[in-house]
Amino acid sequence: MSDRPSPSRRSAYKAFRTITTRWMDNDVYGHMNNVVHYSLFDTAVNGWLIENGALDIHAGGQIGLVVETGCRYFAEMAFPDVVTAGLRVARLGTSSVRYEVGLFRNDENEAAAEGFFVHVYVDRQTRRPKPLEASLRAVLESIA
Repeated sequence: MSDRPSPSRRSAYKAFRTITTRWMDNDVYGHMNNVVHYSLFDTAVNGWLIENGALDIHAGGQIGLVVETGCRYFAEMAFPDVVTAGLRVARLGTSSVRYEVGLFRNDENEAAAEGFFVHVYVDRQTRRPKPLEASLRAVLESIA
């Protein structure tokens, strides 16, 4: 019996963003290179934060720095697949948040990959941890 976790279904996530793959995402083995998964996680989370008014990448006083990441791969993806990234917040701390992201290939209902990353929110200038701004916390609570 395997201890390997099973992939989550779309229903396990609270918010979604669609991301198209690119020709350059494929590696010499004909599937999406591992590093691309991490780029999709980052794109999905930060795009969702921007769309929801919780992140101003140019002038905001608070920014999130990635301090930990991880990924489990369940099935291959490749260009020209369309990826839907499911998002949820697994832990919301004083100045940190753990995002979990499922990557769903085309119309499939089970994740092809699932990952996480932890942001520690800091003051843009000092780079020192700072409690989450109320507006950011409210947006994050909506997918917790």
